[in-house]
Amino acid sequence: MLPCFVRQEGDLKKRAKIDRIEVEAYKIPTDRPESDGTYCWDSTTIVVVHLWGGGAKGLGYTYADAAAGTLIKDKLTSILLGRDPFDIPACWNSLLSALRNLGVPGISMLAISALDCALWDLKAKLLDLPLVDLIGAARDQVPAYGSGGFTSYSIKELQHQLAGWVSAGIPRVKMKIGTDPKADPDRVRMAREAVGPDTELFVDANGAYARKQALAMAQQMSGFGVSWFEEPVVHLDRAGLRLLRDRVPAGMEISAGEYGFTLDYFQDLLREGAVDVLQADATRCGITGFLQAATLCESYHLSLSSHCAPSLHIHPCCAAQPVRHLEYFHDHVRIERMLFDGFIEPVQGFLAPDRGRPGLGLELREQEARHFRI
Repeated sequence: MLPCFVRQEGDLKKRAKIDRIEVEAYKIPTDRPESDGTYCWDSTTIVVVHLWGGGAKGLGYTYADAAAGTLIKDKLTSILLGRDPFDIPACWNSLLSALRNLGVPGISMLAISALDCALWDLKAKLLDLPLVDLIGAARDQVPAYGSGGFTSYSIKELQHQLAGWVSAGIPRVKMKIGTDPKADPDRVRMAREAVGPDTELFVDANGAYARKQALAMAQQMSGFGVSWFEEPVVHLDRAGLRLLRDRVPAGMEISAGEYGFTLDYFQDLLREGAVDVLQADATRCGITGFLQAATLCESYHLSLSSHCAPSLHIHPCCAAQPVRHLEYFHDHVRIERMLFDGFIEPVQGFLAPDRGRPGLGLELREQEARHFRI
């Protein structure tokens, strides 16, 4: 039977060429104003890519400015048309080379990531496999943590959201801090009261604190059982992250990595001992980069956690050995539930891929999405 399968796959590869690419940007208002320690927003833009080839359609997306879609249309579409979607490494290298003079980190990688995710989705669909089975599963489901708790929320709103996740069976939650450092200890205390003593409580400062300020805050928050301190200082301050990692109370981990666009960024964080847990975001480093980050984590014996975009990360998180959990981010959960057929809800704190659907298992609801098209 194996030789027959190999011949069939070879024939499929010979037929499958990328013959059409479409990209659209959609701007979705938030359900209420949101802010973290260093940024405020009232809408989120998602750039969605479709690739056609071999009779199948691949879907990918990134959370980015609409300019990422313009870059795909004007610069990158011509790079992929006529290419074999099975040759993802070759496509990846060609896309990176095409944007060398524009600078790869930032908007360039946001554009590449959307295309890379669509390539993985298309390849899996051509083989009629869920993406996790194409890559190879390390687990059947991935733990999730509820994420939101924006600094723009009142104490009542904060407590309601965090307690809601706990009631839904999610035993770990994350809140934002850093906008008003004087108020942060009390907000964390009230969050702990809302979720009870057994829930894991994470905080994310988004780089809002200075080094010693963050250290003092860690000492105070340890009394409320905070076990995860994300970006206590700006993510580029690797020495500061290492200082915090070495000096925060035992039982509190330092995490960063969501702004990683390239393998070198992840390597620098790990080589300099800056984090206990690395984060990676496939909307910024692609599924290809996410899997590379996972390999790095294995070599350093550290855990990996996905950042945002939960629907995009379920399959690679179930495939990557060092993954600890997935971020179930309020903003993106709301958008993905609204715009995608195949959206998966957590069950008792876990997300499991639908192995009855090929690829990522997602389809854009065109009629719903058109209301938000830019």
